[in-house]
Amino acid sequence: MSSRFFHAENAWLPDGWQRDVRFEIDGGRYLAGALLDVRRDTHTRAEEPLGRWVVPGMPNLHSHAFQRAMAGLAESRGDPQDSFWTWREAMYAFAGTVGPDELRAIATQLYVEMLKAGYTQVCEFHYLHHQPDGRPYADPAAMSLALIDAAQEAGIGLTLLPTLYMTGGFDGRALVDRQRRFAHDVDGYLRLVERLRMLESAHLRIGVALHSLRAVPADAMNAVLGGIDSLPVSRSGVPSSMMPIHMHIAEQIGEVQDCLAVRNARPIEWLLEHAPVDARWTLIHATHIDEPELRRLAATGAVVGLCPTTEANLGDGLFPLKDWLDAGGDIGIGSDSHISVSPVEELRWLEYGQRLVSRHRNIVATPEQPSSGARLFECALAGGARAARMPVGSFTGGEADVPSVGNRADLLVLDEHSALLAGRDRAHLLDTWVFAGNSNLVRHVMVNGDWVVRDFQHRDEARIAARYRAIIARLRA
Repeated sequence: MSSRFFHAENAWLPDGWQRDVRFEIDGGRYLAGALLDVRRDTHTRAEEPLGRWVVPGMPNLHSHAFQRAMAGLAESRGDPQDSFWTWREAMYAFAGTVGPDELRAIATQLYVEMLKAGYTQVCEFHYLHHQPDGRPYADPAAMSLALIDAAQEAGIGLTLLPTLYMTGGFDGRALVDRQRRFAHDVDGYLRLVERLRMLESAHLRIGVALHSLRAVPADAMNAVLGGIDSLPVSRSGVPSSMMPIHMHIAEQIGEVQDCLAVRNARPIEWLLEHAPVDARWTLIHATHIDEPELRRLAATGAVVGLCPTTEANLGDGLFPLKDWLDAGGDIGIGSDSHISVSPVEELRWLEYGQRLVSRHRNIVATPEQPSSGARLFECALAGGARAARMPVGSFTGGEADVPSVGNRADLLVLDEHSALLAGRDRAHLLDTWVFAGNSNLVRHVMVNGDWVVRDFQHRDEARIAARYRAIIARLRA
């Protein structure tokens, strides 16, 4: 395949906006990164103009795809003590209606929505493994394959995280009927992971997810961590030592209290004492983290996955964002239950939550980066790429052993004609995008060198939406 050349008037690089950036793309990857401050020369090479404002695609580090189809269906109060735990029962009931065909249709529609909003890679925390009664499908990987097919059809990058889920609480209680389809033993789980790793590609990375400390006993966690280290190199050449490891942790006060009662330690405290947490790990939520845990966790290099719209919707609480960033901690964002599918809204509410608590403004800004929008954006790009374990999130960088080949060619072109961006310069562009409205400003989206969204429309949007509507009608019936 011959190289293609693209030109951006302004592109967001790790050190901020750069003017007149030329990209060379070959085989879905940037070659030798971006060339800065070059004058367009259409006489010597054909360059496609991208537009005035070009930024990397955003990784979404936490998704439960099937939950998008129930967004808005749990907003009526039934229980006077309505909380995460009552919402979970409604979610279990809905999950029991979803099979491979339904999951593929829901996930494909969701992934189209993600792409249109600016997500180009998604980490799918996947635990709907079996039939509703707990029996495996004829192909035990049927639900995982449905998600892989959905991502391929939509054109989004996927980090698939098959999830180990074994018990219903810290006391080791058995799963209830509605949880039975989530269950695996360790050997069956490792077989699934090994099989899926043989499908890896430029779009697909396989990792592991331990659902939570309440759902994975200590001996099972250790067996999985030991087992993945002995897995062969994946189809894409990734050693098992580089696999991403994700886990929900400390999302709810009740979880912290139960862990203290049974294990005599807080969840993050216990995990740091009993697992080799390092830069491969992404801890989702970590909402209820205390100061000693925060300092210790930041030192490991692990990413914290924050999902502010879901955390607010479920009444989880607020993560101590400023303290975490000040300690050198890394973050990424996820849309989790998909009550919202917008990276802008996640970033906005990261900052707004801190403003409401502190009664001050521009909490994440620093002397080095005074723009709150830019700081949030650059943190989420870097942390999301690490959580996904894919060469994304930046126009520079790439695989360490192939220095001439850069990251996967993902990019967003913002709508320079939008009235919202009128008169905006580099200093205020990202702040305006993040904080100043709900109009979608993502005009074009490229993933792996292919245009998947042009002029706000996905390349196969109508057909995918029609199938989704038919599936939802069938579920309602």
